[in-house]
Order: sequence, then structure tokens, then C-alpha cells
Amino acid sequence: MQDPTVGSDFSHRTRRFDTDPHEPELGSLPESDRDEEAVNKTGTTTIGVATTDGVIIATDKRASLGGRFVSNKNVQKVEQIHPTAALTLVGSVGGAQSFIRTLRAEANLYETRRGEQMSMQALSTLAGNFARGGPFLAINPILGGVDEEGSHVYSIDPAGGVMADDYTITGSGLTVAYGTLEDRYEKEMSLEEAQRVAGAGIKAAAERDTGSGNGIYIAEVTEAGVEISDYDLNEFDT
Repeated sequence: MQDPTVGSDFSHRTRRFDTDPHEPELGSLPESDRDEEAVNKTGTTTIGVATTDGVIIATDKRASLGGRFVSNKNVQKVEQIHPTAALTLVGSVGGAQSFIRTLRAEANLYETRRGEQMSMQALSTLAGNFARGGPFLAINPILGGVDEEGSHVYSIDPAGGVMADDYTITGSGLTVAYGTLEDRYEKEMSLEEAQRVAGAGIKAAAERDTGSGNGIYIAEVTEAGVEISDYDLNEFDT
């Protein structure tokens, strides 16, 4: 019996796949035509400071396109993701929003299943795993929270690295903001003092970085929960 596929149009229309069936490797993302460099240039300044009494997270309010055009002047770049933890939005807006929703959902599921809140160590590890293996594009958020072990601030890099520190800064205005914090940070600061220092750092960055500005959102994270408030830049001294 003749093979109907031999010499027929069907044999010439057989689809060939150029992708490697073994790719992508675990923890990596498939190649895409998206301009990752453009994603990195959305601009912002976010600051996290840990104190004995809790954590202060401060961000500016500006959303820009590559730091050249202001697309929104009142963006809340810090959100609560856990009863006693908050996360900033840095990088691709869509990627950062998706990242926050995913992390918040996992924290809620953990609490529902186990009847206890996720520790900051576990939450930061989960955030790093998601950043490394998920489709969140270029994000570099700050995670700040309080648990039984005390106050914690973590920087989550786009490759999934998790770095804990007493204070950290991410975004396009970090070089200016770091100078302010290096000069004013003290180990035994109160929450109120940390708020003033973080606010001054955001204001200093807004003076020079075109991707940052239009006001400040500050999240105060304590054992009692997360409180987010907005401020004018002029309320802080540089």
C-alpha cells in the first residue's frame, strides 16, 4: 500500500520545530524578542530601613517611560503582601504588579493551610524563587517585614538573589539616595527617625533623577500591621 504522505503536499507541509525540546532549563526563561533594557529604564527610587521597632519603606510616586516622559504622577509603589510585610514595585509595572499578586496569594495560602503567618526568611526565599523562575521581567523590589525574629529588609534582584541588610535602596535614583542614607543612618534609630531619613533620601533622589519624584509613599511595618501614607516632598529635609 502506498504511503499517502510520500510525495504529497502533506509531506512538504510537515511542521518543523527549531526550538530545543530540552530548553529552557529549570530556573531559566525562554528567549524572547522583548527589549529587556527598556524595561530596566522605567525609573524610581525605593528605600527600606529596618529598626528595632519595625521597618520603614519609602518610595517616590512617579511613573516614567525610560526616565524621559512622566506617564503618571501618583503611583503607589509599595503594597502590603502579608499581615506584617510590604513590597515595593520596581522595574516593569506589569511584571511588578503580577509579582506582588503572586507573592500575596502564596502568603495567604500558607497562612490558611498552616494556621500561622509565614516568616520573613521564608517569604524572602519565596520571593527570590519567583523572581528567578517566573515571567516577571526586570524587577528589583524591596521586601520589608516583621516577625518573631525581629525587623527585616531584603533586596530581591532580577536574577532571584536575596540580600538582607539594615537598609537598602533600589531604582534609578539609588546613587543619590545612598549618599543621604550613608550620612544619616544610625543603628539605633527610632521608626520616626527612620521615616525622616528615608523621606530625605527619596527627596534627594527626586532632585537629580528624572525617573523619581512627585511625592512620597511611606509604609510603616510593625507587629501591629502595615500602614501606608503619602507625603509631599517638601515635608522632608535634604
